[in-house]
Amino acid sequence: MAQIQVTREKSSLARDFNVNVGFSDLPNRIHRKTIKKGSEFTLMVVGESEIGKSTLINSMFLTDIYSDEYPGPSKRATKTVDVHSTKVTLKEKNVNLSLTIVDTPGFGDSLDNSNCWQKINEYIESRYEEYMNAETKLHRTQLQDNRVHCCLYFLLPRVTLREIDIEVMKNLQDKVNIIPIIAKADTLTPEECQKMKKNIMNEIHKHQIRIYEFPDCDEEDDVKLLKNLKSRIPFAVCGSNYVADINGERKRVRKFPWGSVEIENLEHCDFIALRLMLIKYFMLDLVDTTKNVHYENYRCRKLAGIGTEKTIKESDLNPLAIMEEERKESEKSLQKLEQDLEQVFENKAKVLEERIKENENQYLKDCELSKKEIEKGKREIMDKRQVFEKERDAFNVVAKEMEEIRKATLEASSRENFDGKEKKKEKKRLF
Repeated sequence: MAQIQVTREKSSLARDFNVNVGFSDLPNRIHRKTIKKGSEFTLMVVGESEIGKSTLINSMFLTDIYSDEYPGPSKRATKTVDVHSTKVTLKEKNVNLSLTIVDTPGFGDSLDNSNCWQKINEYIESRYEEYMNAETKLHRTQLQDNRVHCCLYFLLPRVTLREIDIEVMKNLQDKVNIIPIIAKADTLTPEECQKMKKNIMNEIHKHQIRIYEFPDCDEEDDVKLLKNLKSRIPFAVCGSNYVADINGERKRVRKFPWGSVEIENLEHCDFIALRLMLIKYFMLDLVDTTKNVHYENYRCRKLAGIGTEKTIKESDLNPLAIMEEERKESEKSLQKLEQDLEQVFENKAKVLEERIKENENQYLKDCELSKKEIEKGKREIMDKRQVFEKERDAFNVVAKEMEEIRKATLEASSRENFDGKEKKKEKKRLF
């Protein structure tokens, strides 16, 4: 408390006697030192090949970082996910910028894109580890900041996010500042563009994906402008290496049979909004966020012994961290075992239900077949009975006729015998 009081007394003393001690010149000295030293910025671009990443970088920094003599990595590499970095030094009004462009050629080009973001994760964490190793050396020189400060994630001009887009941004959100952009926006109508932006932001909120949120500006003059620019997220952009003379001004445009698209015209696309937000207003905030949030999180995980690197020895870990990690692994294994048992039970129950259903269907089929056979047997018996009754009736008729004939024959024989006896008697009488 006494120390604070002394500080206030000194401050009031300098104010009372109107004496400039010299610390008011600190901003000027920091400005001169920054100009002399220069700034470092690493920008990562993630997206499929031929989506316009290299062209957009050239347009954004008004230089030909990639050209026909030195094409972008996507045109030089094979269709496997890899990471390439290109470092250039840019100068604007005596201010030097050491710019590193990190490209990921082959991303999303394979039939199977499972874990295609793994090499991107490894690259970002390797830059963090490199910086941390240099920071913890006994004899430290000037630290070179190669950490990835921003990631421009290129989205295809379609209705909404794909599954690969959701998974990649989920895996990168804790490691780097993500700014989603819609590539080749000149292929969309204004209505389609607005609908796609709305769907993308709904998907991002639905899946709780953390993208970089541009902070509010302290300068009152820029508040309205920045609010308008922030409302355009995700930025629908297009780039161009073609410079044309339009109304006496040289502008980068994309020429079509029906007209030209001025990439620096906010009515045509959001390119100028992205460049202002990324470079002019919030480049330092991106660097500070990387340093104070993403790098510190990585550093804490590393020092706590729960990092993902396999090079960490178990003996160097904190015992409490080891116990916590073992507990988490045990819970994961138990949860996995429970899920496996539930899956086995569900599979067996499903097989049993299918078998019961098959037996039931077979029983019904057998019953129906037996019923048909019984009906067929009944019909055959009825037919045979009818035939038998017809034959019986015919037989009875024939038998009756035969009986009548037999009786008639017997009567005739009896008459003949009687007549013969009478004749014999008459003959005896005569003699």
